[in-house]
Amino acid sequence: MRPDSTTLFPGAKPGTVIVLLALVSALMSACGKPPWNNPHAPQTDGLVTYQSVMSPAPPKHLDPAISYASDESLFIMQIYEPPMAYHFLKRPYELVPLGVESLPQVIFLDENGEAVEEGDEITPVAFSRYTLHLRHSLWYQPHPAFALDASGRPLYLFDNADEGAQYRQIPDFPQSGDRPVNANDYAYGIKRLADPLNGSPMLGFMSQYIVGMKEFSEQLAQVPRNGWLNLDDYPLDGVRVIDEHTLSITIMGRYPQFVYWLAMPFFSPIAPEVDRFYHNPGFVDRNLTLDWWPVGSGPFMMVKNDPNSEIVLERNPNYREEFFPTEGAPGDLEAGFLADAGKPIPFIDRAVFQLEKEVLSLWTKFLQGYYDRSGEVHGNTTGVFDQAFVVGPDGVEMSQDLEDHNITMSPDVKPGVYYYGFNMLDPLVGGYTEEKRKLRQALQIAFNTEEYLNIFYKGNGIAAHNIIPPGIPGHLDGPKGMNPYVYDWADGEPRRKAIEYARELLVEAGYPGGRDARTGEPLKIFIDVQSQAISNTSMNWMDRIFSEVGVQVEFRPADWNRTREKLLTGNTQIFSHGWLADYPDPENFLFLLYGPESPLICNCDGANNANYASEEYDELFREVRVLPQGSQRDDLVARMVELFRRDAVWLFAYYPKDIYLNNSWVHNTKRHGISKAMLKYIRVDDKERQKMQVKWNQPVTWPLFVVALFLVALVLPGVIAYRRRQNATARRGK
Repeated sequence: MRPDSTTLFPGAKPGTVIVLLALVSALMSACGKPPWNNPHAPQTDGLVTYQSVMSPAPPKHLDPAISYASDESLFIMQIYEPPMAYHFLKRPYELVPLGVESLPQVIFLDENGEAVEEGDEITPVAFSRYTLHLRHSLWYQPHPAFALDASGRPLYLFDNADEGAQYRQIPDFPQSGDRPVNANDYAYGIKRLADPLNGSPMLGFMSQYIVGMKEFSEQLAQVPRNGWLNLDDYPLDGVRVIDEHTLSITIMGRYPQFVYWLAMPFFSPIAPEVDRFYHNPGFVDRNLTLDWWPVGSGPFMMVKNDPNSEIVLERNPNYREEFFPTEGAPGDLEAGFLADAGKPIPFIDRAVFQLEKEVLSLWTKFLQGYYDRSGEVHGNTTGVFDQAFVVGPDGVEMSQDLEDHNITMSPDVKPGVYYYGFNMLDPLVGGYTEEKRKLRQALQIAFNTEEYLNIFYKGNGIAAHNIIPPGIPGHLDGPKGMNPYVYDWADGEPRRKAIEYARELLVEAGYPGGRDARTGEPLKIFIDVQSQAISNTSMNWMDRIFSEVGVQVEFRPADWNRTREKLLTGNTQIFSHGWLADYPDPENFLFLLYGPESPLICNCDGANNANYASEEYDELFREVRVLPQGSQRDDLVARMVELFRRDAVWLFAYYPKDIYLNNSWVHNTKRHGISKAMLKYIRVDDKERQKMQVKWNQPVTWPLFVVALFLVALVLPGVIAYRRRQNATARRGK
């Protein structure tokens, strides 16, 4: 017979029994096997899932013709395969074939299209033709755009918006198909760059190189649009499909860096039927677009895109056979980065990127083991940085708490540069006289970059002596890499020149004690800063360091749109900016000071915001742009760097350095400063992860026991009194 409550708790009221049973149940649940606080949905399919974040915001564009943001390429480069890629491990950065079988073949042509023989230095090169031979193993992911009916026609082509109204996202489509990638898909992707309707940021630049692209774009602009426009109906002179697995791209003149552009997502293949599918009536209104649901042949495919929650990638079942690299850079073997050499990739089956708007929330979940890697931890993310690291005599070290978690650290000096530049057109700080150079050099010496980085970035950055960052040809270390106008070499390292020397330069520049020698007026400089990127503390620091040479500072904070407008019109004196490498070549940084890149000259969003103008520099740049790598090119680059230093074009600059943290179960964590197509190399030990999540998330149950004892102490006297009254009533009833 099933016992009732009175046999379990003699004399207890039913309400009391319910409370006690609920309390016991709560205690048992709390003591059950954790992790009880796991924020992720349980995975029951046995797939190895990599847990990461999209922070601080979801991607805006996932169309490879449109996207030009690093955060967006985190997703795009897992899904698409442009012709070229970068070796995961080798440094300096090395290009390797990706969508192609081998490096592109290049021939040079004269103005008549005839080949220029190698070694012919007389015949001018009018064109360069790159021939690409595709892998035969490239295959698109399953997608409804490739689904066919019984007659071989596309299954999901609709005449009006009502026909496909039931489909809200790609997983809603019950059928999918696939097919191999062909050369025309790569050609079609290039044509999409030229379609003005797409608004590709590459159109202006690539129109300067790819033969016929400008005219092709102008032609498309005149074509009436009524739904989908099949770009295959319009030839592009510089792009020719030779056969199913071969195409050629012809560019104007010599431009050896073009091969680097072939490693960028802009040159990814786009199947015409995918483009047609996304032009179905009503699809745009439901975000059924290539910009929301990319389709490629890469190792992963997008199966969920909820920007308010999470983005989920899963392994492309049609992905070709590929293996982990068998060689790397010096030290990679010792660091364990070759432990998986020769093994098939990718290692993971799924990658989940959750939206985390708060840094501290992300950090807490990482320490609980619910995110596999921390993402970037900057020196200016003070709360997190102080928890994660201590700054010792040998630099940044992990805190004891992180070491106890067996967390590994991946420092990364990005191939980029952040700087405050002088507007060389400004009447006060601009100009090229010796006095103006000395004025700028004095301000450079006064701005103690090392102190700035130590205070505001916990030393997590490197003072720049060169416009070219580490890892890029043309960057030198040691005495040859030092800026001699700002530093002296002493005791095996560069030492900033004394502040007294800066004061002497100000005297020679005509500003003794920080006052104009002619008028007696104080020297005041104006710094345009982005209001969201600078604090009162850093502005106070700049006030102090410039006051040491008698210079006054006035800050002009503004949002980015206003700052950009001032840069485009030349209405700045000193401004902040930055640049991260598109590709690992010095040309990608030297163009930041190329005269025609001045916004006032090109009437565009030019990169030369300093409005630097030097005929010698520009001529050297034009030579460097077309020369292959070699000693001759290195000498020209060194001369350009010397002009940059002598003319003191920037107030100060530094190379950004970030630190990434990895939980112990995550392997192959080497950072790559250029490419984001590295997810396929990540390996996750799921058993260790589950073990550590249990260990780190044991519930704290003692408060429940205290509450239970407290409740018992409250209830027990009442129970006893109640029993006594019941017994007394029973005796009187007898």
